[in-house]
Amino acid sequence: MQVNPAEVELSAMRAQGAGGQNVNKVASAVHLRFDIAASSLPEDVKLRLLALRDGRITLQGVLVIKAQQYRTQEANRQDALARLQALVDSVARPPRPRRATRPTLGSQRRRLESKSRRSGIKALRARPADTQ
Repeated sequence: MQVNPAEVELSAMRAQGAGGQNVNKVASAVHLRFDIAASSLPEDVKLRLLALRDGRITLQGVLVIKAQQYRTQEANRQDALARLQALVDSVARPPRPRRATRPTLGSQRRRLESKSRRSGIKALRARPADTQ
């Protein structure tokens, strides 16, 4: 499922961090804003995107990606768009529903054996009863 580039708002700004004079003078970082609710994505994909526990999604449902890894603005623009596309692709397919299964007989027995072993160890820690 491809993101429509017309729905993406890109703006250039100065990058942070090390880089010397290039970082201080050139607006090579890219700030990408993508309004999930107003996009042309299918409703189920929008809902799964908004349900993500991602700090880049604001309370208004706008996804904000900042790309400043590369030295050129064009490379950072491609990086931001690729990261947006990867996020949309990650929720494009609905998750497989979980089928409930029962624990196997062997796993139940192992669980009960480990519990009885543990209770035996704890019983040894108790004070001995008064013997008269």
